[in-house]
Amino acid sequence: MGAMNVQMYCGTGMGRSAAAIGQGIRFACSGKTVFVVEFLKGKASMEYDYLRKLEPEIKVFCFDRFDASYSHLNEEERREERIHTINGLNYARKVAATSECDVLILDEALDLVSLGIVDVKELISLIEGAGDDVSLILTGTDRCEKLWPYVDRVTEISTLKQS
Repeated sequence: MGAMNVQMYCGTGMGRSAAAIGQGIRFACSGKTVFVVEFLKGKASMEYDYLRKLEPEIKVFCFDRFDASYSHLNEEERREERIHTINGLNYARKVAATSECDVLILDEALDLVSLGIVDVKELISLIEGAGDDVSLILTGTDRCEKLWPYVDRVTEISTLKQS
């Protein structure tokens, strides 16, 4: 077992999520089922609201409790949000293991490691436990190089010029 195809979009430049969603749209156009699980952006994210317009072809899930992104929460709110984040990751693990979709996008999942919310072993376990007919796409700023042996393609997005 293990995911059929695993891609990462990482780096500090803008467009990681857009690249992943673009791949998801491409897959959906060919009749594949696509699930997106968003992490750390807050349930009031404009991206989240817009992505909901793509349903039912692309199903979007957000387990965040707070409207604000994780980076804007106080420490008490972050502790609570970590529980919801882990619930979201557990949901993603179940979806991947049962092949409930053809493509699973884990938006900002790489940053769960750098923020100390989960250990990289959790993401490795998710990849290894995925059905062999599921493709995974993970995004985040963190390069998460310990994942690279389990990934087919790593794309780093960086900003070369900004006015």
